[in-house]
Amino acid sequence: MTLLDVGNLWVKFPTRQGMFEAVRGVSFSLKKERLGIVGESGSGKSMTGRAILRLIRKPGIVEADRIALEGTDLMRLTEIQMRQVRGEQISMVMQDPKFSLNPVMTIGAQIMEAYLLHAKASRSEARAKAVEMLEAVSIRDPERVMRAYPHEMSGGMGQRIMIAMMLIPNPQILIADEPTSALDVSVQRQVLDIMDRLVTDRGMGLIFISHDLNLVAEFCDRVLIMYAGRIVEVCDADKLHAAQHPYTRGLLNSLPRLDQPRARLEVLQRDAAWAEAPSVSGRV
Repeated sequence: MTLLDVGNLWVKFPTRQGMFEAVRGVSFSLKKERLGIVGESGSGKSMTGRAILRLIRKPGIVEADRIALEGTDLMRLTEIQMRQVRGEQISMVMQDPKFSLNPVMTIGAQIMEAYLLHAKASRSEARAKAVEMLEAVSIRDPERVMRAYPHEMSGGMGQRIMIAMMLIPNPQILIADEPTSALDVSVQRQVLDIMDRLVTDRGMGLIFISHDLNLVAEFCDRVLIMYAGRIVEVCDADKLHAAQHPYTRGLLNSLPRLDQPRARLEVLQRDAAWAEAPSVSGRV
């Protein structure tokens, strides 16, 4: 069952030098799976995720043949209708999510607000649901955390709180934009395990945006590789290290590996033709 179908997505920004195309003709589909999107900084990964939720503000321009959520074209919805989609049907965990928390509100109030916005429930029901979600993301003392403020939390705790906040409305799709990039390896693994368990248990679709190819190869089911706003290659995550496109090979060869130590890492050599080639379809 296809949850999301994106067809010919473009994101453009007018500049003094002309129109800058941040995302160019991207097409892919998402089922109940973990879909990774990888590439260098500036390749269009985050813009793709934001464009799906129509979070690109003017003067930015979003164009697409369709962004269909279970058959409903999000491009045709009004802004009021999109507010019902955001959070309730598709949630997004931003990069460095701890800094998305309101510093002058308690964590409990913010999580409850996310739930009450989309559910007809009393404050006591919302509070019980918030505590339940904090427990689901492996926070040991949820009652204390409910009363705390964001500055009292570590980076790993902040990530978990934001994941709880995004998942409390029970969305069908979660877009995670490098949610573990600021964490050390041990905390990163804990957060990934939490996301994996929640996505599996709830039957959700996950779009996992990252620049860490090894992490995506281990965590995701399929991978889209982006370069200069286009998808240049699509492959199963467990076959990522056997990818054929020279850009993907260059990214892989520039990564340090414990099992194959080298005195000097390779420098990625880019070809202008990669940016001009038609975008590969990521549909299944």
